[in-house]
Amino acid sequence: MKSTGIVRTVDSVGRFVIPMELRRTMNIVDSEDALEVFVDDDKIILRKYSPSCIFCKGLDGIVEYSGQKICKECIKKLYNSIDSEN
Repeated sequence: MKSTGIVRTVDSVGRFVIPMELRRTMNIVDSEDALEVFVDDDKIILRKYSPSCIFCKGLDGIVEYSGQKICKECIKKLYNSIDSEN
C-alpha cells in the first residue's frame, strides 16, 4: 500500500473529503461514481465500485481480471480480434 501523505479529519457525522488530486488520479467523478468499502484488520479500504463490464457496461457473465471486470462476451470479442490479427 502506498502512502499519499494526505491527512483528513472526520466531521461530527462521520464524513471526510477525498482530495481532488486522488479523485482525479482514480477517475472518480463527483455524484456519478460510488465507492466500495472494505475492512482489513485495522484498515478501511475504499475502491471505486464497478459491478459491470468495463467495455460494454453489461452485468451478465462478469469475470475479474487484474482488478477489472470484463464480461465473457467482451472477452470473446477481444480474443477474436487478436486471433484475426495473427
